[in-house]
Amino acid sequence: SFLQSLFIAFFIAACLSSLSLRHFHHLSQEIRTVLQCERRSRIPQPRSTTMGASSNGGYCASNYASYCQNRRFSKEVLDNVHGTIYLDPLALKFVDTEQFQRQVRRFGISSSSSQSYLFAGLTNTVYPGAVHSRFEHSLGVYHLAGEVAYRLRAQQDPDFPVEDFDIKTVKLAGLLHDIGHGPFSHTFERQFLPRFLSGAPWSHEDMSISMIDYIVDKHHIDIEPECLKKAKSPTEKQFLYDIVANGRNGVDVDKFDYLVRDSRACGVGCGFMFPRLMGSMRVLGDEICYRAKDYLTVYKLFSTRAEMHRTVYTHAKVKGIELMAVDALSKANESLGIADAVQNPGEFWKLDDTILKRIEVDERPELKEARDLVLRIRRRDIYQFCNEFAVPKEKLDHFNDVTPQDIICSQKSSDVTLKEEDIAVSTVQIDLTRGSSNPLESVKFFQDHDSTDKFTIPVEHISHLIPAVCQDKIVRVYAKKPELVEAVSQAFENFQMTTYGVKGILATPEKKRNGKRLFPY
Repeated sequence: SFLQSLFIAFFIAACLSSLSLRHFHHLSQEIRTVLQCERRSRIPQPRSTTMGASSNGGYCASNYASYCQNRRFSKEVLDNVHGTIYLDPLALKFVDTEQFQRQVRRFGISSSSSQSYLFAGLTNTVYPGAVHSRFEHSLGVYHLAGEVAYRLRAQQDPDFPVEDFDIKTVKLAGLLHDIGHGPFSHTFERQFLPRFLSGAPWSHEDMSISMIDYIVDKHHIDIEPECLKKAKSPTEKQFLYDIVANGRNGVDVDKFDYLVRDSRACGVGCGFMFPRLMGSMRVLGDEICYRAKDYLTVYKLFSTRAEMHRTVYTHAKVKGIELMAVDALSKANESLGIADAVQNPGEFWKLDDTILKRIEVDERPELKEARDLVLRIRRRDIYQFCNEFAVPKEKLDHFNDVTPQDIICSQKSSDVTLKEEDIAVSTVQIDLTRGSSNPLESVKFFQDHDSTDKFTIPVEHISHLIPAVCQDKIVRVYAKKPELVEAVSQAFENFQMTTYGVKGILATPEKKRNGKRLFPY
């Protein structure tokens, strides 16, 4: 390797220049340390030709030495996506708390098992392999955040303003960015809580900040106030915070990790290759930019995310089970005080996916309705999918949510009179991260590593296959009882014809319309 050759070159130089034995020994020890770390590290080989200096964005020995010095005091964790992850002492102080370990718990299995992650919510009920947890994801984001921060520093000029303190802060932000999620992730936040909370919307981002403060106080974690402040919210060097959660264009290591992790667990494959982007990132004007020739790789990130939402996270069966879980939580809320817990981090951390197990085994009469719903999920007696339709693109900007009442009003002659409580409606939005806008319009590129100019690239200059419309809205309707599938399906078809003049083609098979259950997966 380059460093091995360099070691030999220094040996020859030492002999020729009659360096003192002590001087050479010190030099050889430093290079040997770097070589040892190189074998354990996944950072690319250095491209610079001078020790201690970087050329054309190459890695230099000083960066390696800093990187390896931090690993000397770290704990190794073997991850099935990224390989070995090194947790530094500060990260371990947070990881080894019950509040962080809470992310390992999962519905229906012992608390030492895993929780279906992120957008996935209840995805494992359809994709049985999706039983990984937000715990692994948090470690993965921590790892990638550190990798990117080190790479950015190594590929910039020597006076680039990123210190070891900044890198530690970015890694901590990656580790704790999801600590404020409730049970079943976004399902809890977007579907359950709005039924009970009024006023300003609750967000897991705000709860993450509260949880960090709570953990620090509860466990007396010794951390610099400035590090804690920067880990929670940006004050300067905005590009560092874009590494974990990029509000400018959506390209961040959070997506790098969960897209690869989720697709692998579900067995659906992932065509996006994040190492290519990580290898070419540069900071220009306080903004992370990418090589122009990586334009389609950036697009692949967004299209892969949209495809995962379509085929996995918003699978029709998954959404049906989510609707049941939300109904069960709603019926149990008064008895268990679920919604009240989100105002206090000391109570909130006790909420996890095992809340459904608590409902299932609680024999109190007031929890019977909620308990019956959980048992229906267990027995795969789930809400029956009736039909769906995609909102026409010309209606997207002025779309009004469809309600059960809309469908009831469209019911014509039938032997069954439908009620609102018989119908569940799910409106799914799938986009490229920025609603109807194309996120590629917000991504900055550069020509090559000698360039100092950044620019956007019009989509039409790259490909005419990239869609002009970047958003889908899909309305799905479910019957809560199998015997109502025929009536609900017909009423929904009437609604579509009256409203849009067309009806969806993914109608429920005739056998199911008659109340007969097929294989439920």
